[in-house]
Amino acid sequence: MRTIDALLPDVGRADEDGLRARDPEELGRYVAGRRHAWWRRKACAAALAGRVPERRVPDLLALVRDPQESVEVRIALLDLLGDRAELLPWLRHEDRREDGAYGLREAVLGARGRLGDLTAARELATLAFSPWQHHEAVGEAGLAGLVERVGAGAVLAELGEERPEDRYFAILTRYRADRDVTDALGDPDHSVAFRSHRLQSDPDRLRAYADAAPTAEAALWAAYTLYGLTDDLDELRSRYAELGSPRVEVPGLDEELRRAVAHEHVPWCQVATDPRWRVEALCAPAPEPVDQEGQLARAVAALDAAGLAPGAPVHCGEDNQQGDGTYHVIRYGKGQDQVLVSTLGRFVTGEDDDCAARPPLEAAGLRWIDRETASIMVTGLHVYYFGARGPLALGTLLFHWQD
Repeated sequence: MRTIDALLPDVGRADEDGLRARDPEELGRYVAGRRHAWWRRKACAAALAGRVPERRVPDLLALVRDPQESVEVRIALLDLLGDRAELLPWLRHEDRREDGAYGLREAVLGARGRLGDLTAARELATLAFSPWQHHEAVGEAGLAGLVERVGAGAVLAELGEERPEDRYFAILTRYRADRDVTDALGDPDHSVAFRSHRLQSDPDRLRAYADAAPTAEAALWAAYTLYGLTDDLDELRSRYAELGSPRVEVPGLDEELRRAVAHEHVPWCQVATDPRWRVEALCAPAPEPVDQEGQLARAVAALDAAGLAPGAPVHCGEDNQQGDGTYHVIRYGKGQDQVLVSTLGRFVTGEDDDCAARPPLEAAGLRWIDRETASIMVTGLHVYYFGARGPLALGTLLFHWQD
């Protein structure tokens, strides 16, 4: 028979069937053996699901409580043993809130939910409302365990409806009971309304709601959701026009800039984005296609004609040695100066608005984005950017890079 180490030759390469076939006592000893690699012990803990030897429980619970233990093993054991009532006092201790081990706080909350700890309801609702999918999954599982233990009514009473995440839990509870949740599109919080739009499936009900919606935003959400179900762009445009084609007005953002930003970033925007941006991006004409190679060639030729000795354009992903984005870099002179050329339109920029590169580039038909223009905050449009999810300045949107 192959050894446990042989069943786990490398990180992420576990023979799960082979591990499940091993004697649980052997697996329990292996998990408790600190000399083994954490990733092997974690896989063995997962293979113990539903068959933990009772005599091994005290030792494994001690590992959960041990701050010197690998956090990955502690979390795996919490998943395995988080329904043990004797663990609840430790889970509820205030020290758990201060533990900075990555992922442990969320795992502790999930375990408290599975144990029926109603005092965890508010934090679990917040976790389930997180834009991070792994946090959302832990929060939802914890809430599901809590509901199973104490009932949905008790959780609803504990949460109330003041916070967006509490209202969304109430919406989900109605939805899971096969009740109509179309009215949730009228929630004033954009994240609640967006999440609720994903729960809709009846076009006729949506049309009826859109025709009598309590607010213009609610009608927009209904129209946007309806389009997602029917792909009927003509109907969406008609409803948008009837509402007066509402937009998030951003001072200083002209139509050329607006179309470029909406066309590129709205399809990938975050849940809190204003519905006016979502619908505008679908209804407004798309910007003219960008001939990137031709535009870069014009930029290089203009800089060369001005005697600035430009280098070859480099895509931002290559320039940063990772990631992707919406611009190319052209260095010139002795390589200390550079300009950025956007892939979203005829937009260029540099570190200095008075640099030598600006006049020839503008003469070549490119549009210089100066500091003042670049600093315009595009409100209502939430875009992911290095862990943050919110409005960004125009310059960041036109010349966007993400690793």
